[in-house]
Parts: sequence; structure tokens; C-alpha cells
Amino acid sequence: MRERQYIARRQSEWEAWDRWLVPGKRAAAARPATDAIAAADLPHRFRCLCHDLALVRDRNYSAALGDDLHRRVLAVHQRIYGAGKPEGGAVLRFLAGGFPALVRREWRVVTAAFLLLLVPLLAMLAAIQIWPDAAYLLLAPETVSEIEDMYSPSARHLGRPRAASSEWAMWGFYIANNVRIDFQAFAGGIAFGLGTIFYLLYNALFIGAVAGHLTQIGFTATFWGFVAGHSAFELTGAALSGAAGLKLGIALVAPGRRSRLAALKENSRVAVQLLYGAALLTFLAAFVEAFWSPLQGMPLTLKVGVGIVLWLLTGAYLLFAGRPSRAA
Repeated sequence: MRERQYIARRQSEWEAWDRWLVPGKRAAAARPATDAIAAADLPHRFRCLCHDLALVRDRNYSAALGDDLHRRVLAVHQRIYGAGKPEGGAVLRFLAGGFPALVRREWRVVTAAFLLLLVPLLAMLAAIQIWPDAAYLLLAPETVSEIEDMYSPSARHLGRPRAASSEWAMWGFYIANNVRIDFQAFAGGIAFGLGTIFYLLYNALFIGAVAGHLTQIGFTATFWGFVAGHSAFELTGAALSGAAGLKLGIALVAPGRRSRLAALKENSRVAVQLLYGAALLTFLAAFVEAFWSPLQGMPLTLKVGVGIVLWLLTGAYLLFAGRPSRAA
């Protein structure tokens, strides 16, 4: 069969593919009803298109025809198998709705992680107001001296260790420190959840001891003014990392009718998504902690007020974002 005859025979099929490749309403308007490529026909018709390309090359038809068919085959393959440009909106959709919806679906492990973090923290804070020496059950004297220097009313830079020289250095320091804590809580889930429970409890008691000691010695304005702004992001990120770890632990402790390996693979998909959201909150916490929290000269009521607003916004985001809108 000559090239012109072959083109005339197959031209309508190739044009149908061209119209199928045009996205949106233009394709629907230009596509005849009898010429539409149905989803059920895609495999067969795509194989035919690939066969056309192979036949054109085998018969040594013109290079222009071969290149045109090759371009069409690649475009159809990308459209079918998703090999086109990455969908940049996927991350935004996950953060805008998918992540908070996931947190609500996994409310059991999220609630457990929050309780493991907040209850011991508040209990230790309260205990030190009654028994001040309780702080030394967890904090070495050198550590106590260091945190007193960091949050002293006479400190030149609140919350900054001696080794850090700028806000950008502190940002990197806080990111590294918070990521370490979050990763420990997450990775501890592989030890049947016991590692996650340990790290949540330990960090809760440590934070509670620091907060309780500084409150007991009267550094209330400097300490609480410093931590108020980033506490919502930091503690929520830590709790969600712990929830991800507990999700792994549950797969190993109670896999149900699945094998432990199958349960771990299934639960890890959810755990990793929780960790993605926790990482974003940790990043935000480090930014606030480095650039807003150390600011001096601001009223304590303003800093605490900002902290309360951020707690409310974080709670509203996790509780309400991503819910389907109700029709009027």
C-alpha cells in the first residue's frame, strides 16, 4: 500500500486522537459524537496507533509522517499514564484539604499522641510549682544554668544559645532540633510503638520541667512571651509525628487478619502523610521561633495574644479545612 493511500485510510483515526488530546471544552465542541474515544476503547485504539508507527517505519514511509506519528504516540502515552508535567496543585490540595481530613480520620492516634505529650507536660509544670526540686529529676544543674541564662530578663537575645550568632543561624538550629524530635517520635513506632511513647513522654516531661522551673523562679514574661508564638505549630507538629509513629506501632501490635508486613506497608502510607503535615508545622514553628519569638520590648499580652490566635487557627484548620461544602 502506498503512503498516500495509507494516510487516507488512517487519517480520521489520527485526527480523533488529536482531538482527544485537546483538554477541556474545546475538545468536546470539536469532537463528533461518533468519533469520541471512549475510556473502554483506549487500550485497543492505542495499540493500533502504536502499530501505525511501527508499520510506517517498517515500510520506510516519509520521515515527516514517522515523526508526526511518533509525537502523537508520545503525547497519548503521557496523557494515559500520567507521564506529563507534574501536577503542581497536588501539594496545595493536600495541605488545603487532604491533610486536615486525614488528621480527622486518624483522630484516635492523633488524640492519643496529644494526650501523651500534653498531659505529662502540664503535670510536670504544675508539680514544680509545688516541689521546685522536681525539675532536677530531669534537668542537670548545667542545663538549668543554661536555660536560666537564655531566658533571663537581662539576656541580650532571648532563647539563643551562645553558639548562635544570628536569627538565620537560630532558624537552622530550631529546624534541626525540631526535626530530630519529630523523627524520633515517628521512627520509634517501628519498635511496636514503644519508642514513640517513650519519646513523647520524655520530651513532654523535659519541656514541662523547663517551663515549670522558669515559671517558678519568676521568668514568666520572658519565657512565656518567647514560647507563646510558636507553641501551636511546634507542639502540634510533635504530636502529629507521634501519631504517625503510633500508626506504625499499631500495624505491628494489632495487624488484624493481615500479615505484619502487609499491615505495616498499609499503615505507613498514612503515617508518611501525617509526617508531611507535621514537617510543615515544624518548619513554621522554627521560622516563628527564630524571627518573632525573640523580639523584646513587646508587651507580654501581645505575644500571648498572638500565640492564642495561632492556636485557634491551627485548631480550626485541622478541624474544619477540607470538609465538603454543604449545598444551600
